[in-house]
Amino acid sequence: MNGNERKKRIVMLGAGFGGLSFCRAVDTSRAEVVLIDRQNHHTFQPLLYQVATAGLSMPDIAHPIRSIFRRKKGIDVRLDEAVHIDPEKSEVRLRDTGTIAYDSLVIGVGARTNYFGNDRWEAFAPGLKTLDDAALIRQRILYAFERAELTDDPAERTRLMTIVVVGGGPTGIELAGAFAELARFVLRRDFRRIDSAQTRIILLEVADRILQSFTPGLAAKAQRQLEKLGVEIRLDARIKEINHDSVILEDEAIPAANVVWGAGVRASPLCDSLPVEQDRAGRVKVAPDLSLPGHPDIFAVGDIVHLVDAAGKPVPGVSPAAMQMGRHVARILNRELRGKRGARAPFRYVDKGIMATIGRSKAIADIRGLRFSGFPAWLAWLGVHLVFLVGFRNRVIVFINWIYNYFAYRGGARIITGLDRMFRMNNHEARPRAVVEANPLPPTGPPREKSP
Repeated sequence: MNGNERKKRIVMLGAGFGGLSFCRAVDTSRAEVVLIDRQNHHTFQPLLYQVATAGLSMPDIAHPIRSIFRRKKGIDVRLDEAVHIDPEKSEVRLRDTGTIAYDSLVIGVGARTNYFGNDRWEAFAPGLKTLDDAALIRQRILYAFERAELTDDPAERTRLMTIVVVGGGPTGIELAGAFAELARFVLRRDFRRIDSAQTRIILLEVADRILQSFTPGLAAKAQRQLEKLGVEIRLDARIKEINHDSVILEDEAIPAANVVWGAGVRASPLCDSLPVEQDRAGRVKVAPDLSLPGHPDIFAVGDIVHLVDAAGKPVPGVSPAAMQMGRHVARILNRELRGKRGARAPFRYVDKGIMATIGRSKAIADIRGLRFSGFPAWLAWLGVHLVFLVGFRNRVIVFINWIYNYFAYRGGARIITGLDRMFRMNNHEARPRAVVEANPLPPTGPPREKSP
């Protein structure tokens, strides 16, 4: 490259699995790379459910983005959020710092929770996509047990000790299993007036079986493992309404203080500004090389991509696919930065298998046709997640926590935060009704001692 020649600018939107993989693989000696994310950290999303269920703390599964790239020159990290993309001007409008021009753009902004047109349910049934989501779920779950300890009303106690998980995919079953273990083994030793082992964990799935992405045999094994933990599984369950104190199905109402949504995702609203076709989940339909049709300078990676790859397989919205996409786009741009042109290689997804954990020593795995469950699958799940967790410190801390929790059955992150702010909000008339209903104050007055 001529010393007076301007380096091309590549803008990477999002520091998820696809964004990190791209930035690690791209040749920053030949291009200026600007990495933009609305958070200052990368979150290891596969372990978010353990933060939500008090098994791990938030710093255990997150790593500062600047720290990740401190040794790689040419990565300009910016804390901001893209709100609009103008392909004609080759510009991205940012929330706080105006616009930024690009020569090449890679979009990896991820997905949001999909309520399928019922966004009003979000106040009562939070999804699990960010650390803030996990912290909110943990706060509500632990707070409900504290309130159950203080109430003398049996019906209210039952409602407070009922958790409904919506969605029978990997996220749903991981949450349901972890909630069951939290209630039956961890919290049981913490309370005096209630028996947390009596907690109802109800998993709702609209289809005729859970874990549609797994074989029926493995899904059946997962269901049996969940049921052994005491999880009630309702199949063909269609929700009519969710409010502050219940989930209403077609044939019954389930009183529940906590509902967690794991039933689906939708692409980021940023995708709506792109002049390309989208599928029903808002994902953009890309060309075989992951570029946008008609816009060879714009690429998409990760959860926002709708693609049937070169092998004729739909690419799933999972972290291995996002990482492979990030590396694929980096190879294309590295080649073109070196002045090599010609046809771009199509993306081909290498399926290394899928796995899901149900609880302590319980998991299922399908790794290139090798299907197994139970303790061996759980060990495989632990190993894979430790390998891909970002940061040596995080790996060590998570490993120590897992070993401690395995032998002691003591989830160590059972801290409720934000209560002072919640109480202050309750005292303001301007507080939104949905927030009041989703976060009611505990009962007042002295608790009644248990009868001997």
